[in-house]
Amino acid sequence: MESNRAPQRGEIWYVHLPTDPSDKSERPVVVVSIEARNAHERANTVLVVPLSTTPAKLPSHIALSPGETGLSEPSTIQAESITTVRKTSLQLPRQRLRRLPEHVLEKVTRGVLISLGFPDR
Repeated sequence: MESNRAPQRGEIWYVHLPTDPSDKSERPVVVVSIEARNAHERANTVLVVPLSTTPAKLPSHIALSPGETGLSEPSTIQAESITTVRKTSLQLPRQRLRRLPEHVLEKVTRGVLISLGFPDR
């Protein structure tokens, strides 16, 4: 982790995901794990959901504008791709660090539940 501070829920960081090809650069992700986990000194991982420039196509996708994310292009949160990454692999954004509001994180939670087969929760 480039910074000495713990990532916070809703923040957009960059990371190379284990599922990405080795030649792909870091991609933006939003931290979705609870603050107790994020701040705990013995917890060396956080839960993240990747952002993509591919337009939203699934019920588990959340479309965001550049104004919401601070990124240069419209983005889609792909809630079905929730994953665990090491805190040390997180890289600070090239631009100002953004934090998504709670109402967007609630949509991410619904997207994760939809992807697990619980559409009505």
